[in-house]
Amino acid sequence: MRTRSSLSIFERRTMAIETKDSGSCRWDLVSLGEVMLRLDPGECRVHTARSFRVFEGGGEYNVARGLRRCFGQRTAIVTALADNGVGRLVEDLMLQGGVDLSLVRWEPFDGIGRAARNGLNFTERGFGPRGAVGVSDRANTAVSQLRPGMIDWDAIFGGEGARWFHCGGIFAALSDSTPEVALEAVKKAKKHGTATSYDLNYRPSLWKSIGGPKRAREVNREIARFVDVMIGNEEDFTLALGFEVEGLDENISAIDPANFKKMLAEALKAYPNFKAVANTLRQVRTAGVNDWSAILWHEGEFYQARRYDRLEILDRVGGGDSFASGLIYGFLEGLSPQDCVEYGAAHGALAMTTPGDTSMATVKEVKALVGGGSARVQR
Repeated sequence: MRTRSSLSIFERRTMAIETKDSGSCRWDLVSLGEVMLRLDPGECRVHTARSFRVFEGGGEYNVARGLRRCFGQRTAIVTALADNGVGRLVEDLMLQGGVDLSLVRWEPFDGIGRAARNGLNFTERGFGPRGAVGVSDRANTAVSQLRPGMIDWDAIFGGEGARWFHCGGIFAALSDSTPEVALEAVKKAKKHGTATSYDLNYRPSLWKSIGGPKRAREVNREIARFVDVMIGNEEDFTLALGFEVEGLDENISAIDPANFKKMLAEALKAYPNFKAVANTLRQVRTAGVNDWSAILWHEGEFYQARRYDRLEILDRVGGGDSFASGLIYGFLEGLSPQDCVEYGAAHGALAMTTPGDTSMATVKEVKALVGGGSARVQR
């Protein structure tokens, strides 16, 4: 019989992810992040459009909204908005999503946005060989002005109570102070027994003017020490955490579980606190046709979701966030690891069939897809 010391890094079992009893908490999940106004030009390009459809969206918020709207969980968002018409439009959109807004900070608007403004995100969906394109207008936003001490995390995690806390690398990239706020939050969450997840979500456009991958690694390596469930693909682990593994496929978005396992072997050595690590697996054929799956490492075992070959996509933005919310739902409900990754992959697949960053799927549709359901008309 092998001793524990002779086991590989993959075989060493970690503690299961424990969450507080739902009866003792006001929220099942609290997210920290920016919520922007998304302007969608539909079939046009941003630079040729004459009208836009508006949605709300933001990496961390999308997870909270998916958990609330699709899976019926009690969620809240910690964010900040400038108190003007645009901010109130974002609020109106969020109210439709059902996420608790009691933790939103409203900052005074100075008339032009010198001190604080609201973020805008112009997003083309792409078509055929033309990929999706995002044009962000989000510098000096209200939420980027958050600093440590401004949010009463002890009241959120210890007083009101939250079973799960979620944040990510997008929020951490917004300013010099937001990494400190994210770090403060995960430390407080751990202090009060709240499970934590973090989506690395490396975005070159957010980091390039403030130090690029080097700065991203400094920030994310510190936060990662307090994370239970880490979410990210090969690009995220390379650029945001610095795990450069020889032999990785140059097409880092390809569906290749071997790439994920190589990254994970290095990550677990550095971060034994990770209780689960998850990754979406995507092969981009065209903007509207992707192969899609996901993989999860949990308690020393690997679990891969079914492959959705040639998945037809209407709007890919938010697919990864919807994967995260389905995955977290599984953990919150005590489902098996295989079910967790299947729910995540199915929810992400469905979210990419509708416009906007956020999911329009129902839990019934997710369960049907997990169970092998088809696209036959429902009567």
